[in-house]
Formats: sequence, C-alpha cells, structure tokens
Amino acid sequence: MRIIVSAGGTGGHIYPALAIIKKFQEKEKDLKVIYIGTHNRMEKDIVPKMNIEYEALEIYGFSKTKIGQDIHNVKLIRQAEKKCLKIMQDFKPDVVIGVGGYVTYPVIKAAHKLGIKTVLHEQNSMPGKSNIWLSKMVDLVCVSFASTKTLFPKAPKVIYTGNPCGDGALEIKKIQKETLGFDPHKKLIIIVAGSLGSRTINEKLKPFLNLVDEAEYEVLYIAGKNYYEDFIKDTKFPANVKVVPYFDNLNALMKDAYLIITRAGASTISEILALNIPSILIPSPYVANNHQYYNALDLVNMGVAELIEEKNLKADILQITINELVNNTAKYKEMVKRLEKIATTSSATIIYEKIKELLK
Repeated sequence: MRIIVSAGGTGGHIYPALAIIKKFQEKEKDLKVIYIGTHNRMEKDIVPKMNIEYEALEIYGFSKTKIGQDIHNVKLIRQAEKKCLKIMQDFKPDVVIGVGGYVTYPVIKAAHKLGIKTVLHEQNSMPGKSNIWLSKMVDLVCVSFASTKTLFPKAPKVIYTGNPCGDGALEIKKIQKETLGFDPHKKLIIIVAGSLGSRTINEKLKPFLNLVDEAEYEVLYIAGKNYYEDFIKDTKFPANVKVVPYFDNLNALMKDAYLIITRAGASTISEILALNIPSILIPSPYVANNHQYYNALDLVNMGVAELIEEKNLKADILQITINELVNNTAKYKEMVKRLEKIATTSSATIIYEKIKELLK
C-alpha cells in the first residue's frame, strides 16, 4: 500500500499525522509512505528522523496585510501544486491524507486533480478556512469533535473519529506521583501552559501558588523552559508546590493526577479525553480563529471541563474553581463519568479502517 500524508507548522498537526502513519505501519507490512511538509517548519526536522521519506514545499501562510508577500505566495502555491502532481504521478499513492496546516492545500488539490482518493483530518472544534475549502474536494473528512461534523456542509462524508494523539497517551506507563516527592494521599493538580510556557499565565498565576499553602492538594507547576528562571527568581514557594521548567512524559504523570489546568490545543484536548481527566482550560487567545476557545467550549458543553478565559484569569478565580472540583466530589465524579462515555480511544484505528473501506 502507498500513502501520502501532509501536515505542517505545529505539533497539533504533525503528531496526529505521525500517529496515523504509525497505525498504517502496524497494519500494512508492505507500506510505502511519503510525508509532504514545509521547507522551514518543525516537521522538516521531526519526520526524517523517523525514517519517513520527506518532501518539502516552499509555501507560507497568508499575512492579510503584506500584499506583495501574499502575491508571491500565490505563485509559490502554484509551484508547490506542480511539484505535488509530479510526486504523485511518480509515486502513485492509493490515498492522500491531509492532517492540517496550510501546506496541505496544494497537496490535496493535486491529488484531487489526479483523481486520487483523499482524506482530511480536522483536530480542532472550529475548522480552519483551508480545511473548509478543501472539504468539498475530498472523499472523507474525519473530525476530532462530534460537534464539528455540521461545519463541513459541502463535504461528501464526515465522520467522528477523535484525535489519534490520544491513543498514544493510553499506551504510556503511569508515573506514580510519590516518585516525584508528592504525598500519595493528597490530590495532585498539574498546571501547564505548553512546553515553552506562557509569560502571561505565569504572571497571573504566581500569586495563586502562594494561596495554596494550607490546601489539601498539591501542585506541580510547569513554568516553561523560556520563563522558568524568571519565575523562580527570589521566590520561595509553599511546601505543597513543586515548580519545574518542563516535564518530559507528562501524559504518564497525568494518569496519577486529579486535575489538569492547561491550554486547549487539539492534542492536549485529545489526551485529556483519552485519560478521562477533568480539566480547567485556559485557551490561548493568540491562535488562528480563536480555535482553542471553541475547543474548550466544546468540553464545557459536554460537562467535562471548566473554562477560564485568559483575560479573566486571576489567582482568586482559579482558587475558587479548583476548590469547587476538589470539595464537590459529586460534581467531579460526574465529570469523570461523562469523560468515560465520550472518550474515543482508538482514533487511529478508526481512521485506518475507514480509509480501507474507502479504497475498496
């Protein structure tokens, strides 16, 4: 079997793409794969290290303000499409799968021109313009949120699969919190704003850490590699608070946590859903189409998370929200029960099987 997978720009697109490739590798022993990404974003470093054939396209997102740059980008998109046509004519893929990022546009368009079966995977609850536009060209759209199905009205077929990033979280062996010095009898709350952290969240939540001195729970605060030194400078935190710059294999520790407070990126959401862990979500307001807000809102509407917008984030507000989940056991247990009902724990398998059906 031969497949082409395209995704780029951020881990939120790249890691689901790699999870899909991994599932195909497990199921198809004679699999041939080409990954098409950008020439200058993180996938160009990640993918080749995994012994996956990589083709790079020079292409950029539209700026909306730099007209000259956008005109040049239209030319680059046409060149990228021609390159994709050549790649596909030589490689003869059975299916082309787009997993997000502007790089997928010329890839899917070229496959459509050649009559090759095409599939899109949308990670966010609010799809981007590129995927909405491409959806009318593809044979199948897979979505990570059930509520997103109605947002692709021109797609011939849309199915709810979940996000394959969550599958990997389940396979990891749990890290017991006491191995990190936490009390096995106290609830652990993890606070993290991505691997690099967030200066704004750090500034807003540093006062909160001094409010939890007498709390019955403990806190692991991941300040981010970029901001850790400034965050801990001249500060002594309570005994029930541990501050670190980064935590590798966080999913493994999440399995032993009571609650996670985090951003609302698509990969993070998929892990929260897979692990059935209640959350307080603080969406980043700095992302395209404010999609993290809608990701978080989707979980709130399902009754499995709380949402605090960054503009409303204060130490006392967070403390009240946490206390409600720590002290109201019935509410917390209901959230877990709802998580267990909606969890999709085999997303990559579902995507693989649906693509196999498509190719019959």
